[in-house]
Amino acid sequence: MAKINQTIPQFETQAFVPGEKDFVTINSETDVKGKWSVFLFYPADFTFVCPTELEDMQNVYGELKELGVEVYAVSTDSHFVHKAWHENSEAISKVTYPMLGDTTGAITRGFDIMIEEAGQALRGTFIVNPEGVIKVAEIHDLGIGRSAKDTLRKVKAAQYVANHDGEVCPAAWEEGQATLAPSLDLVGKI
Repeated sequence: MAKINQTIPQFETQAFVPGEKDFVTINSETDVKGKWSVFLFYPADFTFVCPTELEDMQNVYGELKELGVEVYAVSTDSHFVHKAWHENSEAISKVTYPMLGDTTGAITRGFDIMIEEAGQALRGTFIVNPEGVIKVAEIHDLGIGRSAKDTLRKVKAAQYVANHDGEVCPAAWEEGQATLAPSLDLVGKI
């Protein structure tokens, strides 16, 4: 699996970006680095759990954008299929973030979540900092959907820790709650 504190693989691919007049090229070096990102891998377009997850992510996308975060949905389908899905699915028609095509599976393999015998990705969520380093990696089996609200919470925690040297976020931490400052005095006191 892709590892925490590992740099994401380099890639360049075509994406369907709702609202754009043409397909868009997304490059890991020029488009991804420099801002926080969420990579939302899913098995396939025109399926069952996948549209519920992408719609759920759309529900928090505005908040993520306010935090300076871009979301990239990725499957091994092509950007053409993403466009057709967007035009034919009530849930996916709401999506406004980029949908990356990965027909060769290079990006999916680069994040080490390819199901080789199916040619599809596991459900993988990766939170990546502006340097292109993975800070959160969450992998689900195909039948288990994810929560975008929890991804949003994790983004806020990752950004907080990045901006507050020496502080850490305890379990289920929500923005505005107390954090911890690990020290010898704190050992055994929690």
